[in-house]
Amino acid sequence: MNISRRHLALVGVNYAPETTGIAPYTTAFAEQLARAGMSVTAATAVPHYPEWRIPSDYVDTPTRTECINGVTVERVTPRMPVPMTAVNRARFELSFAWRIRPVLNRLLPDAFIAIVPSLLSAVTAERAARRRGVPFGVIFQDLMGRSAEQSGMAGKGIGALTSAVETRLAKSAALVGVVASGFSDFLTTAGVRPEKIRHLPNWCHIAPSSAVRTDVRARLGWPDNRLVVLHAGNMGAKQALENVVDTARLAEPTHPEVLFVLMGDGSRRIALQERATGLRNLAFLEPQPSADFPDVLAAADVLIVNERATVRDMSLPSKLTSYFSAGRPVIAAVRDDGTTAAEVQRAGGGLIVPPENGQALLDAIVELGRTPERAASLGRAGRLYAQDVLGEKAAAARSVQFATDLLNSRL
Repeated sequence: MNISRRHLALVGVNYAPETTGIAPYTTAFAEQLARAGMSVTAATAVPHYPEWRIPSDYVDTPTRTECINGVTVERVTPRMPVPMTAVNRARFELSFAWRIRPVLNRLLPDAFIAIVPSLLSAVTAERAARRRGVPFGVIFQDLMGRSAEQSGMAGKGIGALTSAVETRLAKSAALVGVVASGFSDFLTTAGVRPEKIRHLPNWCHIAPSSAVRTDVRARLGWPDNRLVVLHAGNMGAKQALENVVDTARLAEPTHPEVLFVLMGDGSRRIALQERATGLRNLAFLEPQPSADFPDVLAAADVLIVNERATVRDMSLPSKLTSYFSAGRPVIAAVRDDGTTAAEVQRAGGGLIVPPENGQALLDAIVELGRTPERAASLGRAGRLYAQDVLGEKAAAARSVQFATDLLNSRL
């Protein structure tokens, strides 16, 4: 089937102009299909992540239609989960699913694709596809059932119920995309047919920095004689950045050359700032404009991925693709049997240390600071992996093939 002029409806809660999390990948996926000749409608929320705040130019506009790079973007305004609790997050998901329902009901696409997270809206999209008699596909950026259990946001009962909904959704879909191969194991064990699962790894959506590194560090106030350790992205329960704050406190008297920087926003930022009171070797940095983001990553010496000890296979941090592209060594304070560790090891771009272990994290940082040749080698390996495996050209081909296979599934 020629996909030119076919209409596809993409349903997901995150989209441009959000610059972190899954929004860049959902946006690029939609734009890749549009460039291939498809008519694409993205049904999504107003921008809100990772701050969980609605920008002033989207306030008081419950619905909005935009055109961004050839994609028709239909937006609704869900209830923000502030403060971030399991109950408020559930209300957020429910409100988005409820408010996006009228949008989906008036669309007449040839297929629907839902992006998870946003499980309830995916169920809404699946029902819309069934009513229209068109194929339904789902792409799992996260496993929300596992997330509920492993991130500490909810108990096992809620996690099990969510996993059951995910499994039912995947079984009903004509095609299932997963960003991490470990997700496939969970789904096939739950009874999803392996032949309809496609591996759709996220790709590098930022270009390598071309700025003068010393100039960027000077602008940010990072002295040349400091070893800058940077976390970039969301500051939520899953990231457990209390471990990084505690590591900074541990390092302050013995390794004054190390400067920790937490860049981004999220539900735990205020609590982390309070926890870091009095620390002179830890700084907080606001989310940077997308044009400056690659320069900031490349200006650091070490890039940190930190996760709760309970996190194993619920998600693959989207920041990893940007980290690898920056050409800086990664230290992942994560479980060694988890999805994140597997990706870092596959890339050869970093070190794995136990989660929630400040001394182990500090030892790895100091080791890379003392062995610049090894740090540079890890950085080069990550960048090569980003170029050869996570390039956008290959990703675009996978996206178009996924859409083509989904459309063909109705024949």
